[in-house]
Amino acid sequence: MPDIKSRRDLARLVGVGGVATAGLLAGCTTSAVAYQGNMERALSALYDALASLREASSNKGGHRMAAMDLIRQAMEQVQEGIDYADDRR
Repeated sequence: MPDIKSRRDLARLVGVGGVATAGLLAGCTTSAVAYQGNMERALSALYDALASLREASSNKGGHRMAAMDLIRQAMEQVQEGIDYADDRR
């Protein structure tokens, strides 16, 4: 364990660790999966919509249930799109 006597020593140690970590990541040969920000936000919005419909009263003539089914289908499609993009990176 390094001898840390001051904040400067700690900062130097953290800096060296950060450089070492960056070097390891730069030398990594596996491809990184890109974050699908818009798709993830869409999926989150669909989860929120589904939760809201679950909390709504059921007297909607079957339309609430149909909407919930469509949202589940949309969630599956969005996830498949994310997976598709990840497989091609």
